Amino acid sequence: MKSNNEVLDLKDFFPYKVRVFYRSVSQSIAEVYTKSKGLTVYQWRVMVVLGNSQPLSASEVVDYSSLDKVQVSRAIKGLLERDFIERHVDDIDKRKVNLLLTVKGNDTLQELIPLVLKREQEILDGLSETEKETLENLMSRVLKNADKCFGADKLVEDI
Repeated sequence: MKSNNEVLDLKDFFPYKVRVFYRSVSQSIAEVYTKSKGLTVYQWRVMVVLGNSQPLSASEVVDYSSLDKVQVSRAIKGLLERDFIERHVDDIDKRKVNLLLTVKGNDTLQELIPLVLKREQEILDGLSETEKETLENLMSRVLKNADKCFGADKLVEDI
């Protein structure tokens, strides 16, 4: 007897393709800092956020990193234990605790940035500048559409 049920083939389902794409790209990049420095994806992201804008509180790191509070908290704990970051009470607002990269953390970040940028270029190998721009634009448009679908208060402008 033939069923009238709809079938969803994952390999043709856009969200599944995005997940597979993300996983492959992310793992390829993560291999660089995981193998050489033993950093997790979340620790790496926290270090990059702090390298771009510090000092920041943990909640500000959450806002800038697209990670949730638990992921950031665990990453901070590991980075503190390894002396990659340090905490300081804010000079103006004594209730606020800021996070900063240590010299060791900054040196590690500066060592890794060229390596991950090289890996990024390897991933994008074969794409022209126009194709890269098109890819960025398409990703931004799809992201904005997805944000509208679930009523996100703020749209992510950069991927």
